[in-house]
Amino acid sequence: MSSAAENEDAAPGKQSEEKTYKKTASSAIKGAIQLGIGYTVGNLTSKPERDVLMQDFYVVESVFLPSEGSNLTPAHHYPDFRFKTYAPLAFRYFRELFGIKPDDYLYSICSEPLIELSNPGASGSLFFVTSDDEFIIKTVQHKEAEFLQKLLPGYYMNLNQNPRTLLPKFYGLYCMQSGGINIRIVVMNNVLPRSMRMHFTYDLKGSTYKRRASRKEREKSNPTFKDLDFLQDMHEGLYFDTETYNALMKTLQRDCRVLESFKIMDYSLLLGIHILDHSLKDKEEEPSQNVPDAKRPGMQKVLYSTAMESIQGPGKSGDGIIAENADTMGGIPAKSHKGEKLLLFMGIIDILQSYRLMKKLEHSWKALVYDGDTVSVHRPSFYADRFLKFMNSRVFKKIQALGSRHRPDLVPSTPSLFEAASLATTISSSSLYVSEHCPQDRTTLYSNSKGLPSSSTFTLEEGTIYLTAEPSAMEVQDDNASVLDVYL
Repeated sequence: MSSAAENEDAAPGKQSEEKTYKKTASSAIKGAIQLGIGYTVGNLTSKPERDVLMQDFYVVESVFLPSEGSNLTPAHHYPDFRFKTYAPLAFRYFRELFGIKPDDYLYSICSEPLIELSNPGASGSLFFVTSDDEFIIKTVQHKEAEFLQKLLPGYYMNLNQNPRTLLPKFYGLYCMQSGGINIRIVVMNNVLPRSMRMHFTYDLKGSTYKRRASRKEREKSNPTFKDLDFLQDMHEGLYFDTETYNALMKTLQRDCRVLESFKIMDYSLLLGIHILDHSLKDKEEEPSQNVPDAKRPGMQKVLYSTAMESIQGPGKSGDGIIAENADTMGGIPAKSHKGEKLLLFMGIIDILQSYRLMKKLEHSWKALVYDGDTVSVHRPSFYADRFLKFMNSRVFKKIQALGSRHRPDLVPSTPSLFEAASLATTISSSSLYVSEHCPQDRTTLYSNSKGLPSSSTFTLEEGTIYLTAEPSAMEVQDDNASVLDVYL
């Protein structure tokens, strides 16, 4: 299951290929969404502002919208339906937290027809994006909606404390009932702007078991690739300046610990890569897919919604990687191993997976047939650690100012944050042996308490320490031997 924002394959106006969800046409779902949200948000404005109480998270409001209309609702050409709104006061508070005014929320969702996006995942969900590119609307299953309801108090307590996060931001939870069928939807932030072409899109879990895009997916005009595809295409990773890299990894680490505390797993990092070197060519070949709405005064921007704002706030941009006057659309500046200038758009998606009985059973039988550490379904703590390790060691890397011998502007991958937390940073002077025959700028350090060179050699060059061999068996067995733990 993946976010609809990762694909630009919109399908407006194709009545012959119109999708259905639970035997309901997507056009009827879109119309009901706009009518229902238009009524509930408008009705909510009459309620006075007050603090959110615990019971507000469990309130469900319902309104019936007949096709012929009523004293409270307009007439429409869709089948009669009932529209439920979950935790309306709580979601109003959270929308205000992100600077979303009621008028802007209604304008984004109700002023223009919703754009349907193709679904690259296997969930069967429908995805819609608002015409101004601000919000994604996604159908969810009953268990996912139920889990989100239970998650709301604690999840948004954390979100209130840390609004700059890569976790998804939910702005509303609704349910449309018609003909004995319940269709539940969530409104959330849009991770990948359609106005910025994504040359590569990846859905990364940190797993290798069946994590390659299918042949059908590859045939799409904008395919979504997976972990094994990334390792093949971007085998040396993506590079950031030091400040951006540290902010990104700190945000990922904090977000993963939050998900782990809620026993959430099987989430993904949705990663969109825009190559700036191709931007001029793209503009010449095809027009922008999203033209700003000139009728709307002062285009509203949701707070903390862009990738750069999510990790470190507005106003910072990559230490000169990208020109300050460049229109980055909130993307994170980076470089490829080829030296190409990139803009990255990312967010953690699919967090409504709880590690309950079915997931435990799924992991158990997969672990019997395959390597249990490689499958995507795993216990939450292991999943978070593996996810972080993959992102830190294989996907995101740091540009070194002075550089290394093999690549002037790049540095080898560093230990992941959760691994670094367990490393000691004390260097005992008695454990270092300095070779007098080495040049001044290239000092060889040996890890041996007796002062004799061993097979564990560290080379100090231009302020960087390199490990060139493993400790000998004799030193491993020696309990009194001192340890040289270095964290770069």
